[in-house]
Amino acid sequence: MSIRGVRGAAVAKEDSPESILEATRNLLLSIQETNPSLKIEDIASILFTLSEDLESAYPAEAARKLGWCHVPVICAREIPVPGSQPRCIRVLLHWNTDLPQQDIRHVYHGEAAALRPDLLSV
Repeated sequence: MSIRGVRGAAVAKEDSPESILEATRNLLLSIQETNPSLKIEDIASILFTLSEDLESAYPAEAARKLGWCHVPVICAREIPVPGSQPRCIRVLLHWNTDLPQQDIRHVYHGEAAALRPDLLSV
């Protein structure tokens, strides 16, 4: 079995706990829906990053509220590159799976779709 990376990103409407958690929750649920064989027990870990203008909540809280309590998660700041996407939540989910890399589906919501149009699956 290999570990595959699943990428995704979403944009929060504002810097508030509710907005950050809602955007993260919707992103994680979309990743799960877009990759139907993904089981929570097969997730090795999750790395979240936030743009520097988001500071009111940890995206990891959304994963815990979804019941992903045994998945190791960490949150970090995104590099503040001038002109980068504001209010952006990015995720790199490490998944233990037998799927080949080309069968992994990445999810970018709304304005975040401009980050990686080459990886869009939805």
